[in-house]
Amino acid sequence: MKIDTLCVQAGYEPKNGEPRVVPIAQSTTFVYDTAETMGRLFDLEEEGFFYTRLGNPTLDAVEKKIAALEGGVGAMLTSSGQAASLISITNICKAGDHVIASAAIYGGTFNLFNKTLRDLGIDFDFVEPDITADELDKAFKENTKAVFVETLTNPSLDVVDLQMFSNVAHAHHCPLIVDNTFATPVNCRPFEWGADIVVHSTSKYMDGHAVSLGGCVVDSGNFDWTKGDYQMLTTPDETYHGVIYTEQFGKAAYIVKARTHLMRDYGTQMSPQNAFLLTLGLDTLHLRMRRHCDNALALARFLESHDKVEKVNYPGLESNKYYTVAQKYMPNGTCGVISIFVKGGKEGAVRFMEGLKLAKIVIHVADARTCVLHPASTTHRQLSDQQLIDAGIAPNMVRFSVGIEDPEDIIADVAQALEKV
Repeated sequence: MKIDTLCVQAGYEPKNGEPRVVPIAQSTTFVYDTAETMGRLFDLEEEGFFYTRLGNPTLDAVEKKIAALEGGVGAMLTSSGQAASLISITNICKAGDHVIASAAIYGGTFNLFNKTLRDLGIDFDFVEPDITADELDKAFKENTKAVFVETLTNPSLDVVDLQMFSNVAHAHHCPLIVDNTFATPVNCRPFEWGADIVVHSTSKYMDGHAVSLGGCVVDSGNFDWTKGDYQMLTTPDETYHGVIYTEQFGKAAYIVKARTHLMRDYGTQMSPQNAFLLTLGLDTLHLRMRRHCDNALALARFLESHDKVEKVNYPGLESNKYYTVAQKYMPNGTCGVISIFVKGGKEGAVRFMEGLKLAKIVIHVADARTCVLHPASTTHRQLSDQQLIDAGIAPNMVRFSVGIEDPEDIIADVAQALEKV
């Protein structure tokens, strides 16, 4: 089935007399007739739901839908996008390991890597998103276990050369992990370009209505974990009576371990109610993304020649330095987010934001309603001046998330707000 059909149909197929819409299994636990069956479930010898932290029918349907959309062998929903990024790394990395990550990533992800995981003993090196293959090759160390990038960097909107990153990573027997939140699988499917793991903040376009926090980890099933030093997957796990994930679960080893080990211990599970809200959003993802992209391109073209705007970053513009690579990986559109550099420094950016009427200032991005944010003083506030520069963030940058309202109304609101700058 094509991607539009998968958005609506994948993951859940009701049988005779069952609900047409995915039902909410609002229960923490599930009943079995025998202790023996429950024991087999706990030993990973049998499939089934027994406790919602490890699996739930509502979550399962949505996970299968997202796995189908990305083209993976399995997916796992999490309580937030942060939890998905956390699990994507710690599922294969421990103290003493090293990860290469793009410097231009979401501020929360940067802080998770640069502070929290570094404090736990995992080392990180941050590289430019448009690094060359030779430069990237030199960043690898003997203990490098993964490479992490965003399809479209948040909020600078750099476009990463996924094929180059995956080729270099694989030459070092390392997986490429891609945060595909902004592009969504409607506009980009990283697995087709060599990526191995995909993560999402489902709170954004996938939900689409700013009503439910969530995240997701998706496993391509393509990476051979027996090559390289991935002992957590290739040696016995004594907490499951010595199971070896690569031997028992094959291509699904990574995602099974993420659920049975890390979700068991972290407890960062999405609620059934939020999973239900998420699947309602996924039903219309293909429709909304087209409108987001069309509206964003119209606004970007309007702003490109405006005398109150210093610069516009949007990969859909022919003048953008990432236009060619964006056309390679996202020929049908990128996303609805634009980075605007307003004249007048930070003060000009603030006056512009406060002059908007239709667009609202919120700590969110990528939903149906147009909104704005000042990254330097909010989502990336914890970064140093140099780190802000490395992430492509300036004091006069405004992250503008274009919604699905009428484009003429959005442009009119922006025009009147710029008059106040």
